Amino acid sequence: MQAGIQAFLLHGNAVKNGVLQRIRVATPVMRSIMFTRFESVSSARMEEHGFESTTISDILKAKGKIADGSWLWCTTDDTVYDAVKSMTQHHVGALVVVKPGEQNSIAGIITERDYLRKIIVQGRSSKSTKVGDIMTEENKLITVTPDTKVLRAMQLMTDNHIRHIPVIDNKGMIGMVSIGDVVRAVVTEHREELNRLNAYIQGGY
Repeated sequence: MQAGIQAFLLHGNAVKNGVLQRIRVATPVMRSIMFTRFESVSSARMEEHGFESTTISDILKAKGKIADGSWLWCTTDDTVYDAVKSMTQHHVGALVVVKPGEQNSIAGIITERDYLRKIIVQGRSSKSTKVGDIMTEENKLITVTPDTKVLRAMQLMTDNHIRHIPVIDNKGMIGMVSIGDVVRAVVTEHREELNRLNAYIQGGY
């Protein structure tokens, strides 16, 4: 997965650089027209369409309140069996873990990898093992905030070999995004960026 993401980013940058090269090799007159048009775009509009500007907040808004995985959780006292059953029913790969009676206070996270490595491989029983015994604890979690840029989140996930990352603000846990959410956002952003560059060349702005 990590290698695929890196390859995608390299490909996206190569295409983008190719479009920019088309601008650079244009005739002096055309180049002048292009950059005059480019500079005429208001600063507010450039900020609105800023390259690589998508944030985690944008992903959460796109996912919506009913998005699978956004608010799914279990407690430290639940069995691993029940946690995995919930993941299966909701088609997600991770659950936020909270302490009993403290839904807004994150205690950790449990993932499919935790189940495979700490239950299956070790020959333990998922029905007698508590989630709190195998989860990644809160003080070891890699997290992001709503303002974190998507590319930064992708870098954190690839560097730390994780597929899910909790979103935290000053009030606590507000959601969770997966590597799939992040990749989709990056694909969309690269596509929109290339469309904007083509619009500059062809007079769309």
